[in-house]
Amino acid sequence: MTQSPPPKRPSSRLLVLDRKNSVLLFKFAHKTGALAGRSFWATPGGGLDPGETFEQAACRELLEEIGLHIEDPGPQIAKREALIPLPTGETALADERFFLVRVNDLALSRERWTDFERDVMVEHRWWTRAELSVIREQVWPENIVEILVDAGAW
Repeated sequence: MTQSPPPKRPSSRLLVLDRKNSVLLFKFAHKTGALAGRSFWATPGGGLDPGETFEQAACRELLEEIGLHIEDPGPQIAKREALIPLPTGETALADERFFLVRVNDLALSRERWTDFERDVMVEHRWWTRAELSVIREQVWPENIVEILVDAGAW
């Protein structure tokens, strides 16, 4: 019996850089479900809603997860496909598109977070290139420094 391929999960990810060129990451810490006990740092972003483009999803996710409204995320700067474990215990093939967004001063808002996000997104932090080069915790995407360097952001 052949196993069916994992479902594809298209998503938009945001590489948010501040005035100091630090990048915003959220710490996800799963307390229950199939990912219980796992934690990692990741960029803001998420899956596309039905009928949504990657650009529209990037704008929506930026508003929902950070509280920042933009009309256009600019050009896609990177693309990645990776098998990712889901909280349900299933595996999906993530089709991620990355957008670079620069901000000056940003007061992060949790106002539009879902209950799930409030439960698992336990911390946020601005990371420098040097800090990400030596971090021992899991960061997604693993090549975030390379993506930012290739985009000319770092």
